[in-house]
Amino acid sequence: MMKLNLKKNARYMFVFTFLLVLIILIFCNQLDRILYTPTITPEEWCASQPCIELYFFSLKIILVQPSSTFFVYLLGFMTIAIGGYLIRIKKNQKFVSWWGIALLLWGMGAILAGTSYQAFSYEIKCAGRVFCIWTSLWEITYLILSVGSVNAMLMAQANLGERDKWGKIMAGYAPANFVVYVIIVVIGAIISIQFMISFELMILFLAPTILFLLIINIRRYVHLKKRINRSLVIIWTSLILIIGLYFLYFLLDITNILWEQGIWFSENDILHIGLMLWIIYIGLVASRFGKNIKE
Repeated sequence: MMKLNLKKNARYMFVFTFLLVLIILIFCNQLDRILYTPTITPEEWCASQPCIELYFFSLKIILVQPSSTFFVYLLGFMTIAIGGYLIRIKKNQKFVSWWGIALLLWGMGAILAGTSYQAFSYEIKCAGRVFCIWTSLWEITYLILSVGSVNAMLMAQANLGERDKWGKIMAGYAPANFVVYVIIVVIGAIISIQFMISFELMILFLAPTILFLLIINIRRYVHLKKRINRSLVIIWTSLILIIGLYFLYFLLDITNILWEQGIWFSENDILHIGLMLWIIYIGLVASRFGKNIKE
């Protein structure tokens, strides 16, 4: 009974935990104490990346990486739109509903990330400071939303209708993983430990789930030959390939090579364009499943 209740109330656990974390971080924000190593001045911030000045009457705003800002905001709003569409057409299909929730979280996270890492990074991290700060509440919220999103995808898998022990395990693991992660993030933010609020730690929490979802769908497609499992294999394989392409672009330092030529196209643009195609495919798969649950 406890496992069934956990599965039923996992959505409320996600929401409650997220709101609790926001309250704690807002009132116990120590993020201004964490600086880059070596330190970066506001002048150096725009010397290393594309910046343009925008004026709204007497107000001057420095916009960072304008082309990348366009791509990440487009990704965010598109993902939210597709997530909202899936929730609207769910027709009591929890698999579709959880994918809709996952995309809403992913889209909101993308917008927050684009705001702090790119668009308004100077205004958030550097303006009025001697040295630029390393992170912000925007980025912490993005990390939490991203982990919540992937765990919501795990909840979607748990509600796919394949009745076995793995469904119950996933339904218990997803909210537990999310709660543990946000506890670590809150502690890291309060006592200013950089690794605990880093992108790298987020990847460590997400990687096992993504690999598990890939493996379990490969096994189920081999044994059951169901179209939905094949589609999920494509989803997780393509995500791994997109992330791999992002790191390859980064390691080859293609971004700086292009920026020196006045071409503002970065590894983040590769990632975001790839994710747009990924999100569209997810929307097609989930909506098709909602119309034909026996596929």
